[in-house]
Amino acid sequence: MLFFKRIDKTNQQVEAFFDTVDQALLVFKQGVKNYLYSEMEAFNDNLATMTKLESDAELMRREIENGLYSRTSFVRMRGDVMRLLERMGHIVDLLNDNLSQFEIERPYIPSELNADMLKLTDLSTQAVETTIPAAKAYFRSPEGITEKIHRVYFYKREADKQAKLLKRKVFHEMDSLKLSEKFHLRYFALHIEELSRASEKVADQLSVMSVKRAY
Repeated sequence: MLFFKRIDKTNQQVEAFFDTVDQALLVFKQGVKNYLYSEMEAFNDNLATMTKLESDAELMRREIENGLYSRTSFVRMRGDVMRLLERMGHIVDLLNDNLSQFEIERPYIPSELNADMLKLTDLSTQAVETTIPAAKAYFRSPEGITEKIHRVYFYKREADKQAKLLKRKVFHEMDSLKLSEKFHLRYFALHIEELSRASEKVADQLSVMSVKRAY
């Protein structure tokens, strides 16, 4: 049986919020790629879109939270749902902040690192992407959450491995780089990797919520 017995405004807002998170992930991936390949006009468009998505997501989250207080059916799980929304909203904040840092600091990234950076970006965003169907499952079919969050942990581990490989390559193989440039590259790798860590927190929250729903 569906968690919501009817399609209502709150349900639609929750769906729209998760879709906005998903859209922000796509924009972030494209933005990193455009920066790496010096497509600066397209990158600036990505940055403007990301800023709007962050604002939209924040407004949606607050509207949903206000709606939760008016629904008596949410009394028991209201706190958990709000924590879930906050964690997902935090991911959008990270996406916007991280993309903005590329524009502000303009890190020098050697072209031979492009593939490594894109792979790290892909794995970290995939970790987040897999939280979305898991989060939607809580409202539709809670019994499917466990299977879906398993993928989150997988991509998080793969992102960790890729981040280590990238940083090891920078510090062990790229002797032509200044130490300050190596530190700068590590800094940006850590920021991208942080997305996968944030996804793990969402998965942990969903796991707790799933157990509570079972009792």
